[in-house]
Amino acid sequence: MQKYLFKNIMVVNESKIESLDVLINGERIEKVAGSINVKGAAIEINGEGKHLFPGVIDDQVHFREPGLTHKANIHTESRAAVAGGTTTFMDMPNTIPNALTRDLLEDKYKMASKSSVANYSFFMGVSNDNAEAAIRTNDFKNEVCGLKIFMGSSTGNMLVDNHSTLNRVFSESELLIATHCEDERIIKRNYERIKQAKGELSVSDHPIIRDEEACFESSLVAIQFAQKYNSRLHILHISTEKELQLFGNMLPLKDKRITSEVCVHHLHFTADDYEKLGYKIKCNPAIKAPHNKAALWEALNDNRLDVIATDHAPHLLSEKEGPYEHAHSGLPLVQHSLQLMLYYHSLGKITLEKIAQKMSHALADCFQIKERGYIREGYFADLVIADLNRVYLVTNGNLLYKCGWSPLEGFQFPATIDTTMINGNIVYEKGMVNESHRGQRILFNRK
Repeated sequence: MQKYLFKNIMVVNESKIESLDVLINGERIEKVAGSINVKGAAIEINGEGKHLFPGVIDDQVHFREPGLTHKANIHTESRAAVAGGTTTFMDMPNTIPNALTRDLLEDKYKMASKSSVANYSFFMGVSNDNAEAAIRTNDFKNEVCGLKIFMGSSTGNMLVDNHSTLNRVFSESELLIATHCEDERIIKRNYERIKQAKGELSVSDHPIIRDEEACFESSLVAIQFAQKYNSRLHILHISTEKELQLFGNMLPLKDKRITSEVCVHHLHFTADDYEKLGYKIKCNPAIKAPHNKAALWEALNDNRLDVIATDHAPHLLSEKEGPYEHAHSGLPLVQHSLQLMLYYHSLGKITLEKIAQKMSHALADCFQIKERGYIREGYFADLVIADLNRVYLVTNGNLLYKCGWSPLEGFQFPATIDTTMINGNIVYEKGMVNESHRGQRILFNRK
């Protein structure tokens, strides 16, 4: 079993930043201390001038396998993930076929075991007519990250608008229920009104069609179901100021039954960016007016928003072209999420300690992940070294997405991801992915 010793590195962990040594033995963290001397062979890594973070856990990605592999697959997107410091991902069920049965879900785990460089988990999907199968996920609740309900339009047979189905799932599920919240009736009404008035729609109409009201009303319904049954609800990609009134910050995360996620693109882009980037940043929920971005940042820092993720959703550039109805929604982001937050740290918008909390610790707590998400003795060695003093320019040549593009091309980050370690193995170092190791299926501590 290989040993690594990180020396004199600034460890960002559990609300502290300290210069420490960290010893890795096999796939786990053996010791964290001010000074460590190792008996026997260990590969020593000089961490002076660099920061060590717990690996990023991304609770919302679309790696497109199976069925949509012309634009992405688990192998290509996990490579991009580790290059950006993401050591664990949770993938959504709207693949082809949709992951609506245990057998189809397990097929995805088998694919990942053979091809994923990062650690992984997959959501069980919910449709209007698979409530029985979804509830049976209770039988293996420590092996699956959660259930996913699309309470807004989605790929395939995954829009859940049947209140009998929602009642049953919210009342009987023992797993975390993650929801995409947009009210389909409001969206259709807005679309028809604007279409009738304008004829041909443009990307600037997207945040008007999928407006604040559509998000708020759907999130409210999800919260009402959760409150009725004391369900464990996690609302994904909050994008509006109005929704924030639905969330509190008085309870510690471990005691919350209703939690929330914000995505990096809603923290970075605004509707003003449609003029330059067009359909490249069309996504659901839509990127909206600037006051929403400002409100999201405030809520992230005061803990009304619990975790940061990407909703990484790659499409070919040809699929992102207009007209409005043709341009697919979603954008690739998983390779640069940590660097994007480090950019906002350089602007004074977020502390390094808060980045570790919202991208690692809180994910582990929110999903009750077993022995990951922290730099603790005995935990899996999922770690990221960042160099905050070395700039990084995003170019088409250093993108690892299969789709081959990013809305961040040309952007210069103030920090570089130096090294990513997963389960004690260095899988990314100085611009190169080491594909000799595979990630693991993550497990959960649920009673």
